[in-house]
Amino acid sequence: MTWSLTRVLRDRDAGLYLAGVVVSGFGTSAMFLAGGVWVKELTGSDGLAALVTFAVWAPSLAGPLLGVLADRTRRRPLLVVLNLCLAALLLSLFTVDSAGRLWILFTVLLVYGASAVVADAAESALVVAAVDKELLGDFNGLRMAAQEGMKLVAPLAGAGLLAAYGGPSVALLDAVTFAAAAGLYLLLRVQEEPPRPRTATWWAGTAAGARHLWSRPALRGLVLAGGTTMLLASLGSATLYAVIDAIGRPPEFAGVLYAVQGVGSVVAGAASGPLLRRLGGRRFGAYGIALTAVATAARALPSEAVTLISNGAIGLGLPCVLIAAFTAVQRETPDALLGRVSATAGTLVFAPNALGLGLGAALVETVGLRVLLPSYGALGLVTAGVLLWPARRARAVREPA
Repeated sequence: MTWSLTRVLRDRDAGLYLAGVVVSGFGTSAMFLAGGVWVKELTGSDGLAALVTFAVWAPSLAGPLLGVLADRTRRRPLLVVLNLCLAALLLSLFTVDSAGRLWILFTVLLVYGASAVVADAAESALVVAAVDKELLGDFNGLRMAAQEGMKLVAPLAGAGLLAAYGGPSVALLDAVTFAAAAGLYLLLRVQEEPPRPRTATWWAGTAAGARHLWSRPALRGLVLAGGTTMLLASLGSATLYAVIDAIGRPPEFAGVLYAVQGVGSVVAGAASGPLLRRLGGRRFGAYGIALTAVATAARALPSEAVTLISNGAIGLGLPCVLIAAFTAVQRETPDALLGRVSATAGTLVFAPNALGLGLGAALVETVGLRVLLPSYGALGLVTAGVLLWPARRARAVREPA
């Protein structure tokens, strides 16, 4: 593991790219927390505060359409322009000083979310040009570890800035991180292939990406398993405060559980490359889903120790199928389609979050934890079993490692 990670980190372009992920991820994580608190302070409304997260995630539903942009332009200049535009746009939040101007914040967050979809698609494609295919699993794991690591420290920084200087100070921090990320992307020396001439409409280009993903059983199975896992994970996360009540701890204990889960995700990201090579994409993803499922069911036990261990196990298991799925997409997709296929996969994997959060919030009010959590765990084990049982068409396809 140390050897492969060292190879990734010693690569100049890979190092610059990871630095960009860390810098922009710090500002993004700080802004996500501060945005909800900011709205709550201005309006006193829990519903409007919750819309902050929805505004950022909503554009992911248009991922297949937005991803076409990453295939019609050079990816490195696109990332530089996107980050600079977001840095400038965030400065408009200095005008948000009352509930009547919250529309500005929500507009910025919608653009923020749409830009993130395009940026993720462009980054996924750019990485293939910058990193040896053998090391894509290691790189994607390191990227996830960096993102999760930022989630452990950035929200505290955002909350501190918000309390001391108000919401605009957090917007300024986020703008600075986007400008810094643009500078790091500008230093990349990646040799990109020029985009192909536009021979199809935007809709036809979107359909081409979806057809490629659906026609590859290995990719389709991993992506659908990832989406199902994220749906079950969001259903389980809706029980968080009920679980905390069951073990007799105050709501603030959620911060401890988030931190424990984040540490697990950092460890999983660092170890993913060697495990992917050893197990293959399907087994690596399925084992991670199974671990997540067992840990989710175990949270039904009213024990603080079990809850802490389970959250750490969820942090270890949940990233596995995501890393396996997106690494397979990068390896099995031609460069000309990679942006839109990555964005389509992202929609299929992450869009179920919104459904799971809403449905989970309704279920936790009417059904007990001892029924809900074991049920979610059982469905997760079924998902893992299906992923381990390849379809007939998948037998002739090379297993993504």
